[in-house]
Amino acid sequence: MPDLHSLIRQGEGERLEFKKKTTHPTRISRTLVSLANTHGGQVLVGVDDDGRIVGVRDAEEEMYLLRQAAEHYADPPLTLRIREIEEEGRTILVVTVPESAHKPHRAQVADGDWRGYVRVRDESVQTSQLTERVLERTEPAFPRLEKLPLNKEELAVLEYLRQNPRITLQQYMKLLNIGQRRAYRTLIKLTLHGYIKHHDKEKEVYYTL
Repeated sequence: MPDLHSLIRQGEGERLEFKKKTTHPTRISRTLVSLANTHGGQVLVGVDDDGRIVGVRDAEEEMYLLRQAAEHYADPPLTLRIREIEEEGRTILVVTVPESAHKPHRAQVADGDWRGYVRVRDESVQTSQLTERVLERTEPAFPRLEKLPLNKEELAVLEYLRQNPRITLQQYMKLLNIGQRRAYRTLIKLTLHGYIKHHDKEKEVYYTL
């Protein structure tokens, strides 16, 4: 794997998260679940948001909390690989979360409240019911449910999202000057076949790569 400094230089993203410390299993479980539900990745514990190495005070306690989160606050439970690294006199934990073969996973955010998360850029975003149905049909390392020949309208969505973080139904309608029903049908088709992701936990539904 890349060395610690190489990882930090990559910055946070879809497959990498920095954590100063593990505050509580319910919080870190969202990050772990989002990585397992997407393409897998790593969490660097003991590194703050700007990439500065701060280290952890008690590596054993951190590993205990991480395993609690993976085993008891994620459903189905997750298996983590944890490495300790000594750097600049400080201890950093490199937590590897493989992409799961048992999607969707959900994280416990409160008693009796379990929610799904996926990774969008450098954030763990709560899933919609539609996204969870897509995850159930997706195998690791095969993010496309079925390869389809895409038409110009469909390719336009992907091209827009390569240059912008998200697109809404209204933005897509305006982009191609098409009606709502036609635009919605295209976006849902792309979602169900794994080309884009659907998010409906904010005021307005949006789509990302």
